[in-house]
Amino acid sequence: MRPWDGIISEEEQRAYRAAGFGRPSGLGKRPAMLIIDVQYRTVGTKPMPFFEAIKEFPTSCGEVAWDAVGNIKLIIDEFRKRGWPVLYPHVAPKKKTEGGRLAEKVAGIMDIPLQGYDFVKEIAPVEGDVLLPKKHPSAFFATALTSHLIDLEADTLIVTGCSTSGCVRSSVVDAFSLNFKVLVPEDAVYDRSKVSHGVNLFDMAEKYADVAPTSEVLERLRQI
Repeated sequence: MRPWDGIISEEEQRAYRAAGFGRPSGLGKRPAMLIIDVQYRTVGTKPMPFFEAIKEFPTSCGEVAWDAVGNIKLIIDEFRKRGWPVLYPHVAPKKKTEGGRLAEKVAGIMDIPLQGYDFVKEIAPVEGDVLLPKKHPSAFFATALTSHLIDLEADTLIVTGCSTSGCVRSSVVDAFSLNFKVLVPEDAVYDRSKVSHGVNLFDMAEKYADVAPTSEVLERLRQI
């Protein structure tokens, strides 16, 4: 069962097939992994139901985030073993003086305690990883990500993290626009909304990326 089953009707899925969407892109030969915004502010310090989790950090996604962290760990272990690059686009601490549209739309995001910006220890960076602080949804916008990927000669991005409908999706679209092959492990990304998670994975799968379970992603990576 795919994340969008029961959300996107069979008729709509058939319509996309008939129009020729959803063809696989495959992988290149030089993958890089993006771990987007997997910080305690989106995960919480421990697995908790959503409405409990947001008492700690209002931007937390609850238990689904911890489920994804376990799958991200499987993928990052494969990357470490193969010596492939891992990059961490992450939200930098917000300052009240920055304001802007984000503060207008999501005022609570401006008051996250500093420890909320720490990386989740289970998948935390190690020496040699690339850290990319960002202020906006896309990992590419106003960061050095493209330059790093060019320097690494990467041709394929494995995109994980949070949120499926926000920073993950915007980063996937930009990666596609820059002509990278993109693979999204559907159970290694997470969102506070099951519907938004499913709809955005479906749309990415149809237009911008290959989308598959972590188990399949690992099989495909091991063929490189």
